[in-house]
Amino acid sequence: MLKSLSIQNYALIDQLLMKPSSGLSMITGETGAGKSIMLGAVGLLLGNRADTKVLLFEGQKCIVEGVFEIGEYGLKEFFDQEELDYDQTCIIRREISPSGKSRSFINDTPVLLDSLKVLGGRLMDVHSQHDTLQLGEGAYQLSLVDAYAQTQSELATYRKDYKEFKKCQKIASDLQRKAVELQKEADFNQFQLDELSALSLQAGEQAELESTQEVLENAEEIKLKINEMINLFQDDQFGVLQGMTQIQQGMNSLERLAHKFSALKERFQSLLLELKDLSETLGDEEASVEVDFDRLDEIRDRLSKIFQLQKKHGVATVEELLALESELADKVFQFQNLDDTLNEAKKNLQDAEAKVLSSGKALSKKRMACFPDFQKEMESLLRSLGMENANLKVDRVALDQPTPNGLDEIELLFSANKGSSLQPLKKVASGGEFSRLLFAIKYLMADKMALPTLIFDEIDTGISGEVALQMVRMMKEISARHQVICITHLPQVAGQGDIHYFVYKDNSSQKTISKIKELGQEERVLELAKMIGGANPTSSALESARELLRR
Repeated sequence: MLKSLSIQNYALIDQLLMKPSSGLSMITGETGAGKSIMLGAVGLLLGNRADTKVLLFEGQKCIVEGVFEIGEYGLKEFFDQEELDYDQTCIIRREISPSGKSRSFINDTPVLLDSLKVLGGRLMDVHSQHDTLQLGEGAYQLSLVDAYAQTQSELATYRKDYKEFKKCQKIASDLQRKAVELQKEADFNQFQLDELSALSLQAGEQAELESTQEVLENAEEIKLKINEMINLFQDDQFGVLQGMTQIQQGMNSLERLAHKFSALKERFQSLLLELKDLSETLGDEEASVEVDFDRLDEIRDRLSKIFQLQKKHGVATVEELLALESELADKVFQFQNLDDTLNEAKKNLQDAEAKVLSSGKALSKKRMACFPDFQKEMESLLRSLGMENANLKVDRVALDQPTPNGLDEIELLFSANKGSSLQPLKKVASGGEFSRLLFAIKYLMADKMALPTLIFDEIDTGISGEVALQMVRMMKEISARHQVICITHLPQVAGQGDIHYFVYKDNSSQKTISKIKELGQEERVLELAKMIGGANPTSSALESARELLRR
């Protein structure tokens, strides 16, 4: 339920605050005063898009905020899913900056517009001219039938099965297309795989082979250079190690003469050990290097084959060739097992189709079961709204293929006059008839859709007299269980509200702005009298206004 609505810097509205009744609130005002502008602002709370054109003052931010009481509407799960703080009082806010950037908040936490749409759709139902247009559309009519038939469970099961059916359908279609490609490439893929497999490639081997090749190509010179260095290390008379031995003796003497030279001796000792180890390592390397022309030819041949394959496939490493080999092996395996894979996908699709058709039939059965009661209740309501000869029928066409909404195509057929044939709504209903039809639907669906707040924007267009009184009586019935806000131009409707707001234009500043105020008892009498008799109401108009408020 909407506890309060605050609007700042929106269209013609500078500052506006209203606190509607929990029952039936009426809003009146002159044409163009800003009544419907308020609905545009409410639309922002429901997730509608907006731009900087809505700003009254271009350099200031637009803020629309609604405070809702949500404790009785089972929304805790939504807040948990969206990871939002839950409280029985919920604050929804939209901000539009002068740059055009729009931000949405639920309980001061930034949210995406889609989240706002979901929550807004659970809190408010706003009738507008768009609804009147929607009423002629099959998808909207089907949603009405579902709401009346209470098919939520069947529809959820169907949509789950439909999703699985579409998934299996896509898998089968993709496999079929892939099968054609694999068929075309089968021989070539096998040839390339055999070519790669024949080499028995190993990860990291290219660098190792290139290093070994480098040593073998220079083996004789490497052995010569190593022997020269070993000789410099180990010569009995002039070798480095012989000289180091003499220096070691000197270090020992220095240490005996003064302890401060111990550190120098230790440093020298480490260097001597490193040099001896280096000399031994050179010896080991010299022994391991062999002049082996046969091995060199083998390595050159293998590297040549690797380079050729790398150039052919446009890659630079053995690892990339191994990845390509794995990919080709997968394609060859898929081709070899293609029939089994296709048969499995086909069976899965058949099973999914049978399941979605079964749940679709269950959904259709529940929908069709409600047709007689829906038609009967709608015709009864229309008669009470002055359409004595109205006839309405739900026409269903069974669909061969599953759709997101089931196996049914629904169209409401309508006739307002005796002896007239039933035809689709959009072809036969006038503006006033559409308004009454839509109101009857909202009345019928109010409890079934469990909406906390219903807003009617001049839904009484094209009607008057006793029909208008009956409509407002029905509004009062709805308001016993739901919050109702009604924008109206009829005094007999406006007079039945629990509270009455008046929207007017203020031209006292540089810009015309819209304002709203809650009317007191005498102000209501005067406003209703003006709606009845014009700007200067007569005493009879004032008395009529008082009579409307007494009803």
